[in-house]
Amino acid sequence: MVSFDHRDVGTLEADWERSGRLGTLEPLDVSGLESLAARSALRVVVLAAHPDDETLGAAGLVARLARAGARVSYVIASDGEASHPDSPTTSVEALVRTRRRELLSAVQHVAPGAAVHLLGLPDGGLREHRAELRASVESVVTADGPHGRDGTTLVVAPWAGDGHRDHRIVGEVAREVVQGAAGERELRLVEYPVWFWHWGAPDGLAHPWSSMRRLDLTVDELDCRRRSLAEHRSQVAPLSEQPGDEALLGPEMLRHFDRPYEVFVVEKRAETDPSQPDDASEQPTMTSSLGEEFFDSFYEGRSDPWGFESRWYEERKRAITLASLPRQTFRAGLEIGCSTGVLTEALSQRCGTILGVDIAAAPLDVARRRLGDGARFEQLTTPREWPAGDFDLIVLSEVGYYYGPEDLVTMLDRAVASLTPDGVLVLCHWRHEVEEYPLSGDEVHAAAAERTDLARLLRHEEEDFLLDVLVRPPARSVARETGLL
Repeated sequence: MVSFDHRDVGTLEADWERSGRLGTLEPLDVSGLESLAARSALRVVVLAAHPDDETLGAAGLVARLARAGARVSYVIASDGEASHPDSPTTSVEALVRTRRRELLSAVQHVAPGAAVHLLGLPDGGLREHRAELRASVESVVTADGPHGRDGTTLVVAPWAGDGHRDHRIVGEVAREVVQGAAGERELRLVEYPVWFWHWGAPDGLAHPWSSMRRLDLTVDELDCRRRSLAEHRSQVAPLSEQPGDEALLGPEMLRHFDRPYEVFVVEKRAETDPSQPDDASEQPTMTSSLGEEFFDSFYEGRSDPWGFESRWYEERKRAITLASLPRQTFRAGLEIGCSTGVLTEALSQRCGTILGVDIAAAPLDVARRRLGDGARFEQLTTPREWPAGDFDLIVLSEVGYYYGPEDLVTMLDRAVASLTPDGVLVLCHWRHEVEEYPLSGDEVHAAAAERTDLARLLRHEEEDFLLDVLVRPPARSVARETGLL
């Protein structure tokens, strides 16, 4: 996940323009969707975490399809009531009423007569209400259109990599619903960034440029977006002159949405004729795992970029990890994301054999020089590639947050499948958010905690990192396993 403060200036729109990056994006071809709309065979379902997201991210696209004849529905997850938590003039209840009124007015500029579903879920708490959110989204997305199930539904949702937790949850739910119902009806998904323009960088290696598409807007569509955004007065202007009532969207943030185009993250299939074969698997998604290019760039010219050999923090964390292992020795160990082999070297003293795996070649060269014949190393892109064999110790230290959500689940599946019946899985991760990473350390550990085929034997928790030792259930303490109890 990404950490940002909306009060900061953020990335300047001038920097985006100067980079030329967005000018190189492939166009978003919606001609097939417009044709469907003209035949009353297209439904558009717009999802938003908060009122104004729908305008900021997709007003131009939705206006075009609505004018072509598409039936439009909006699903707004929260009322955005947390936008001004310190307001001295406006209560939460009053703000809810204001934001709902603003939303309904804004929608009329984009898609007059559209259906609007206000879910009223907690602003900032969508993760805790995910099941309710999904049920509501699913009911709207899978509703029959004028042609029953024979028409096409385009889902327009927040980009799950947008850096805002609520946006991520709505984006992930959109994907789940579209994927879950794809066999029953014709569904398409396009995703819109909002806060990405604030914290992203034109030269960011981890951004999904190859999946981004640009939709140039007409003069009428630009005017429609401006008028719609102006309706969200509580967000674009101060509630009052008093502290705590400042505008949520500052001038620089608003400049990102005065461009003559919109940008979407898309499935390849969604950008042309919806009847074309599904080729979406070729397109990386906004929550994709970080790839080899990212790590090759990171290691270039640096032998120890993480400070494994120079930082007391790393030395101490390594000692805690080793002390947390529930057995003195192991038969076969596997370290995923072994980097330069510093932890691998320590694990080799506790394992009969040890295999280190990493996505990048440069750190593996360092690791091989470090350990010689004392360990084996393989360059693999996990979880798609996975080492053969069974292991009674698998260590994932500072690697889980590089995976996208789907790859993380697959990685955990493959790790558990490779564990011997008495095997031990160790997770250790930095807890602070890093802009480029698809997930946070806490999210990685939460995903492991949800599994029924793993039981927690030990947890070490600090402000900076989490360490979990997991085994197949039931978890038995070291004292019980060694006969002290």
